[in-house]
Amino acid sequence: MNAVQTLRAATAADHESVDAAFGEVDFSDRAAYGRFLLAHARALPAVERALADFSALPAQRPRTPLIESDLAALGLDIPAPLRFSPGSTPAAGFGAAYVIEGSRLGGGMLARRVGEGLPTAYLADTHQSGEWRGFLGALDQAADGDAWIAEAVTAARATFDLYRRAAVAL
Repeated sequence: MNAVQTLRAATAADHESVDAAFGEVDFSDRAAYGRFLLAHARALPAVERALADFSALPAQRPRTPLIESDLAALGLDIPAPLRFSPGSTPAAGFGAAYVIEGSRLGGGMLARRVGEGLPTAYLADTHQSGEWRGFLGALDQAADGDAWIAEAVTAARATFDLYRRAAVAL
């Protein structure tokens, strides 16, 4: 297995746990959708801030401004982000970025479930053509042995855990 396949397999249960934590959201209900966005706003900015100085990562398009815009459109205040530190190695950066970049895929599907008239800038901001494949290719290329992959897995799990903790706000 390559690094991406190993990372995906090693974090599958973590991914499922986060999906389950957010699984009962009624995206057509303004209040429920607002709680969903508030929970994500407790996690995403923390991850994006932690990754800002990782020069080894491919360029990323931040989504914090988009979630802030959606919350403002709903008349909701931006919550304080949770504490998060994925580690300082390139492997840790790739592991954390794997989670938030992967969430763009799911976000695009969820955006279709959002009620009419509700803001969708955050969820609708999916990957541009080739962006996800490019990220995965960069991750595989950067991977430098089993210890590197283990660090990436640890950081990805910490990122999934951050989203699980943020889901408590639901």
